[in-house]
Amino acid sequence: MKKKLLILLMVLLCAACAPKKEPDHEEAIAIEGYPTIHEMEFGGVYIGITIDDFNEQGFAFGDSVDVEFSNGYTLEDIPYYNGYYVEAGEPLLVGYPGYDYIKAAINYGDDLWDTGKLYASTANNLWLTAALDEHCTAKVTLREKAKYLAIQGARDIHYYDERERYDSDTVFANFRSIRMGNIREDILYRSASPCDNSHNRAHYVDALIANAKVNAILDLADDDDKIEGYLEKEDFASPYFLSLYENGKVFPIALSMNYQSDVFAEKIAQGLVMLETVDGPYLIHCTEGKDRTGFVCMLIEVLCGASYQEIVDDYMLTYANYYDITKEKEPDKYQVILQQNIDAMLKYLVNDDETDIKTADLSVHARDYLLWAGMEEAQIDAFIARICD
Repeated sequence: MKKKLLILLMVLLCAACAPKKEPDHEEAIAIEGYPTIHEMEFGGVYIGITIDDFNEQGFAFGDSVDVEFSNGYTLEDIPYYNGYYVEAGEPLLVGYPGYDYIKAAINYGDDLWDTGKLYASTANNLWLTAALDEHCTAKVTLREKAKYLAIQGARDIHYYDERERYDSDTVFANFRSIRMGNIREDILYRSASPCDNSHNRAHYVDALIANAKVNAILDLADDDDKIEGYLEKEDFASPYFLSLYENGKVFPIALSMNYQSDVFAEKIAQGLVMLETVDGPYLIHCTEGKDRTGFVCMLIEVLCGASYQEIVDDYMLTYANYYDITKEKEPDKYQVILQQNIDAMLKYLVNDDETDIKTADLSVHARDYLLWAGMEEAQIDAFIARICD
């Protein structure tokens, strides 16, 4: 009895002397049991709670979170952003404006990655990497409040889908002619989608490509099934696109976002071969005309002898159009986007740390890339002849 009393006394003394730990409210913030949905276009995983509802639970952009799926796969200490503000191959939780739900993803993940080569440390499809199925649920827990807030603040950008907020139809549609290097005038254009009206831009793009007499389209975002779905929607109002599509002059190649994958390169090569079979002018687009279009246009520009500065100016014009980000108005954001996006793409294309992307003959690397992707020398030359002086 005395022994039990002594033990109890020791426990009470230890408890009294121990430092008081305040309740960790951050650890208490969590959502659990929400369904997962395979987001196939970009290779991500929707978690079935809206962005607004998720934020109402106490989460905020810039927080660090843990994501645990019911099969045991876990992403720890990843940022929660309202955009894809991580390097290629890094995971994040994103509440992108316009998304129905929050989404866990590996940035630039490839939905068509060879499942036999999927490892969590590479840029790939999170759904396949995590071995998820439609019955899996997800739990998201706040790990650290505002850990990534500085990056969120520096990268925070969003655009609007109302035409009246923009200076012109061309700015709203992110539409322009590519004229640099040896590319001929009014032969190659880029824009947002003329068929996917999810951002209210398709009708404006359609009018602009009709006026430019575009004769063929390389659609980087869609396949035929998705295009047929757009045609059936009540808000479809792109008759010029429809005429090109019905005449077999729209070539959809359904690229993922992973520009570092073999499949991405192979599809580009196939698309350029198909595009070369018809006369121009040509349009290249994805959904926004920003990321996938940015890479493909960069590749073509490089192939046709454009300088580093010309490539940067064209790429960053998209950010001026959508977000009003210019070197003069927002120098910090401009520099971050330049380095993490177009410079990263060019470095991947060159694939040599010793090569200076600002001074090198980048056309050699573009040709090597397309040969590796499956094009033949004669096909590359034929495509160049279609668009260059």
